[in-house]
Amino acid sequence: MKMPFGKYKGRILCELPEPYLVWFYNQGFPKGRLGILLETLYEIKLNGLEFLLKPLKG
Repeated sequence: MKMPFGKYKGRILCELPEPYLVWFYNQGFPKGRLGILLETLYEIKLNGLEFLLKPLKG
C-alpha cells in the first residue's frame, strides 16, 4: 500500500523512514486500516524485524 497523504505521499509504506513512524507513534496513528498498517510497521522497524518485509517487496 502507498502512503495516501503527507510528506511521503505515494511512497510504499514499508519504505517509510523510521523517524516518520516515530512521529506517528507520538502524535497518534490514523484511524482504520492505514493506522493499523503504520502501527504494525512501526513495531517491525522498532524491533529490527525488517527482514519480514522482504517477501512483501517482491
